[in-house]
Amino acid sequence: MTIHLTKKAFVGLCTVLGLSGCGSMDVPDLNNPSFDDFRERPSKQAVLTAATGLLVGHRAGISAPNGYVAQLGIIGREAYVFDPADPRAVNELLGPTLDPGGPAFGGNHWTTPYLNIRNAFTVLDALEKVPSTSDAEKEGIRGFAKTLQALDFLIVINTRDTHGAPIDVNLPIGQLAPFESKEAVFARIASLLDESATHLNNAGNTFAFQLSPGFTGFNTPETFRRFNRGLAARVAVYRGLYPEALTALSESFINATGSLDVGVYHAFGTNSGDTANGLFNRNVYAHPSTFNEADLQADGTVDDRVVRKLQRLESTVAAGGGRLTTDWRFRIYTSNNTPLPIIRNEELILLRAEANIGLRNFGPAADDINTIRTISGRLLPRLDIDESNALDELLKQKRYSLLFEGGHRWIDLRRYGRLDTLPRELDPDIAPHERFPIPLAELNARE
Repeated sequence: MTIHLTKKAFVGLCTVLGLSGCGSMDVPDLNNPSFDDFRERPSKQAVLTAATGLLVGHRAGISAPNGYVAQLGIIGREAYVFDPADPRAVNELLGPTLDPGGPAFGGNHWTTPYLNIRNAFTVLDALEKVPSTSDAEKEGIRGFAKTLQALDFLIVINTRDTHGAPIDVNLPIGQLAPFESKEAVFARIASLLDESATHLNNAGNTFAFQLSPGFTGFNTPETFRRFNRGLAARVAVYRGLYPEALTALSESFINATGSLDVGVYHAFGTNSGDTANGLFNRNVYAHPSTFNEADLQADGTVDDRVVRKLQRLESTVAAGGGRLTTDWRFRIYTSNNTPLPIIRNEELILLRAEANIGLRNFGPAADDINTIRTISGRLLPRLDIDESNALDELLKQKRYSLLFEGGHRWIDLRRYGRLDTLPRELDPDIAPHERFPIPLAELNARE
């Protein structure tokens, strides 16, 4: 890897001011923390603060108008970003080529997650030397840090797909980790999540560090482990390991009769030092196909997820020389403080349906799909779900249930070889992008 942990980066790791209301971090001498001091003589408070800082590092780049959710949403035809000052959100993300030299577009979603992965290694290494920290507290930090590493690796491989990515990046400065296959990266993610679950089993009843309000209900080792198992189920489904997915789901927080919104979220704030949710932005619009292709309720009203998540504009907006138009804006993110889901109960139910479809258990899959149709969409249940249409129905429910939350539609259609079902926006000869390129800086360093 060309991304190395520097003293400046370490300052960023320890800068957890605000963290969207998680509380004051009254830690002396962290305005200019020394990386060498932290590595060789870590204090307990510095390690705990740095552990919390991993949340800040993972959240970076997720919710900006040119961040992970928005860019994957544009390619997956969930959203448009019409920014007159930066036409790349149209010309590049919907155009023929993603520029690997553009760190905010084609080269995006690489440096930031790898930096946070390296920061997590620094925290894990410091645990071996930190004083006055119990074994249970250390196990809690290990379980938390490795789960965050898995999430950051997931961002990298979700965007690079068959390009693969480096895995063993905890190397001295100047050494380059080799690229590994997509399958190997997913195997490492699954291994990190499983290791984390074991650590969390031995972490006692509480974490020694603070989590953001987005982890309310999942801020103890036991409840955080249920979040971890939900992520493990998502990864197992991505890998086509359906029995493993069902096992992980049985240990998660899945609840077919509970609130579909229960889950873990990125928290945001507008206080000094915090990060606002950039998806609450006047240049972010909903793709018109979301409304046009939705099912109708029994009374003729559109799918309730569209009612809840979209708002009709007073007048049509256009970009791309008038070739792109929409009448819709999202109402999902109503302010700069609106949380952004990492994983919710609604996704877990749909993952269980997907795993059962993969195992040809169409009856249980239909039950879960109809739970989502009737509760989230207020649609009539489908009584004809079988082998011929189960996957189509599953993908449609995931589209509307997980709309503009994490690039799910693009990822799902790619996994099933269906990207060509997406509209070709600017030119009928330009197919949707299948993956982001490896950043040019990375390629140049390897040459």
